[in-house]
Amino acid sequence: MIWQKEIVLKPYSRGFHLITDIIQAELPSLPEAGMLNVYIKHTSAGLTITENADPKVGQDFENFLNKLLPDDYSLYTHTVEGIDDMPAHIKSTFTGHSLMIPISGKKLNLGTWQGIFLCEFRNQGGPRKIVITLYS
Repeated sequence: MIWQKEIVLKPYSRGFHLITDIIQAELPSLPEAGMLNVYIKHTSAGLTITENADPKVGQDFENFLNKLLPDDYSLYTHTVEGIDDMPAHIKSTFTGHSLMIPISGKKLNLGTWQGIFLCEFRNQGGPRKIVITLYS
């Protein structure tokens, strides 16, 4: 069986935002075993799984990526959409656009401290479309 739904996340500020509960709230009853794919339909935002216990982890990711890929880097040529656009595209390729999460015992089989995060790389990214696909 394959089940699929597209959801729209509210606009988030730049940074890493825990969205595990939002994703889980949209899912039907989960099977005993299967896989969940979570896919973001944008090139300036990404998805990742990381520690969900301490919000400082998301801030550290944001700080690191901003240091690695600053908005004002002089070699960017794609600048028509703002100084945060090109670095957002590069950052999204680092984090990725898709996650595969196993389902075991009718639950997402995430580790104790793992959560699903929206990585918003634009200062004002707007609503984000997420496609969730359940394979059982």
